Amino acid sequence: MSCSTCKASCCRLEVMLITETGVPERYIQRDEWGGEVMARLSDGWCAALDRHTMRCTIYENRPFICREFATGSYECLNEREVIN
Repeated sequence: MSCSTCKASCCRLEVMLITETGVPERYIQRDEWGGEVMARLSDGWCAALDRHTMRCTIYENRPFICREFATGSYECLNEREVIN
């Protein structure tokens, strides 16, 4: 399993910004409790996801949670199962 075969299932999850990684302001929203989260578009996908390549456009500045969500991990495989 690699990024090139990933269906970016995790890019439909709500991602809280718990550390400073340099996420551009245009990709940050506030949730109903005032916390910062990654912006998602009306269809539920992360606003920083390139829809043609299914890769993150801010990979070097992606949130901590995204960095910890390992390709092929239990969480990854579980999300792939839920989406499919």
